[in-house]
Formats: sequence, structure tokens, C-alpha cells
Amino acid sequence: MVPLQVLRIQAQPRGTNMSSRRTTTIAGSLVTASFSAVMILSFTASAADEGPGSSKGGKAVDEAPAGVKLTTLLPEKISVDNSSKETDITATAKNEGTKDSGKIRLLVVGFDGLTVKNVQGCSPIDKKDLPEGSNSGFSCPIDNLAAGASKSYAVDATYDLGKTGKICLPVQTSDGKKTFWQQGPVPFGTTNPSPNAPATPLLLGTDNQPVAPGGDAPGDSKELPRTGPVRDVLPLGAAGAALMAAGAAGLWWSQRRPATR
Repeated sequence: MVPLQVLRIQAQPRGTNMSSRRTTTIAGSLVTASFSAVMILSFTASAADEGPGSSKGGKAVDEAPAGVKLTTLLPEKISVDNSSKETDITATAKNEGTKDSGKIRLLVVGFDGLTVKNVQGCSPIDKKDLPEGSNSGFSCPIDNLAAGASKSYAVDATYDLGKTGKICLPVQTSDGKKTFWQQGPVPFGTTNPSPNAPATPLLLGTDNQPVAPGGDAPGDSKELPRTGPVRDVLPLGAAGAALMAAGAAGLWWSQRRPATR
């Protein structure tokens, strides 16, 4: 960062020559240039953030208590390091209602190429309790979420860009018997892979177009097939999507039919 120049400008007596005035003018220009550099650097740093949160791919499931409206947010874009496959995601639980939520929990579950490695302040879900088709998951207990409040969690994950990748955020009662809201499984992906770049930007709600390790484009003979059971490829936000629920025995998938109009 360019340091700001500290100037001491004293009143000049009458008769000051042009050289002194020119020195003062140049010094003032240095301050302006330094300030502009600071503004540019600050803007660049903020542009690298994940971007605004989105509830894309989410829907209400079981009826929440009166006055409680629970939702979740995921960043609209993330970036995957092409060498380490690492990425950071922010998962947020929010109460948009007028009353406190009471004890609830947020689950963060990964599918296919997206593997959740850690969620700050949360506990890993045992492999035998993971829903079918998922590869990882964490449970985040929330004692209470006040009306209008939200709570965010830093998610460390890896993304195999040779596959599709999805994430799921259910909000449940603390015992897992009811699911008030579920976002996903919603994909992160890109239709324009960048295998030779330092990082690949991914967008929420976009199916990833896998690229073979050699950098071949989709459709070439070396294209890797999409992985995961067909039942996990879900129409996001549509009635009839498989919804994840957790009970005393663990997690399972259940099918819900849309109401007949």
C-alpha cells in the first residue's frame, strides 16, 4: 500500500519564488495520488469477497412455530483453487420472523465433487448417518435465533472440478424431527471451466461442466462422467424434490408430492 505523504505547508512571505510554489504543488499531488491508490486497493480487496448471500434452491418444509420464519443463505459465487482444490463458503441461518426460534440446528452437507472439510463451531456427522449420495456433513447447534437475527458459519471445503458439486443446508429442530427449511442440494459450478488458471470461479445454482485432468473441454473423449446417483440430481425449488430430514435414527431421504391444484 502506498503510504500517505505527511506535508507541512507553512505560509510563505511575500516574494516567495516560483520554485517554492512548484515544490508545494508537487507535494500536494503526491497526497492526491496516494489517496487514490489507497481507494483502488480497498476496492480491489472488497471485490474479492464472496458476494451477497442468496436463498436460491431453498424452500419451506415443515411448518415452523407461529412468528418464526427460518431461511438460509449461500454466497452467489465462490472461487476454487485449481491446485489445492480448496474453497471457502459462508453458510448463514436467518430468522426473518417476528419471534425467537428457540433451539434449532443447521446442517451443512456436501455432495459429489464438493466435500465439506470443516465448519467452524460445528460437529461432523458420522458417515453412517449421512443421507444417501452425500460425502460429508456437519451439524451446527443454535441455542436461539432472535427475530430478525442471523448466524453465519465459515465452511472449509474442497471441490473436485472434474465432477459436479452440490451443497445442502437444512434448518431443523434441535432433535432433527422437523425440517423447517432446506436449501438444496443446490449446485455450484461453471459452464466455462478454467483448468489452466490459478482459480476457477463458480456460481450458485449453476451445474458444473467437468473438465478432464488434461484440460479437455466438455464433450471431448476424455470428459469425466458426472457422478452420484441419478436421484440426487434434483429440480431446485420445485415441488416434489427430495427433502432431507433427520430423526433419532439419523438422516434419510423422503419423497413429497406437490399438492394438486
